[in-house]
Amino acid sequence: MNNRVKLARLEKSMTQIQLAKKVKVTRQTIGLIEKGEYNPSLQLCIAIAKALEKTLDELFWEVESH
Repeated sequence: MNNRVKLARLEKSMTQIQLAKKVKVTRQTIGLIEKGEYNPSLQLCIAIAKALEKTLDELFWEVESH
């Protein structure tokens, strides 16, 4: 799954560890989400979006390329 979590995190000058602490997961989980190797629950997606001050659409919505 493509997502823009890493980009949004870097825009806020936040480390993976800082984001992980805010949403109560491990740094490894954040890393896997950013690489698209882990599909987070909806609850975790919402927590990440709130922590990064983004909408779910901005972070996770897949845009089809034509």
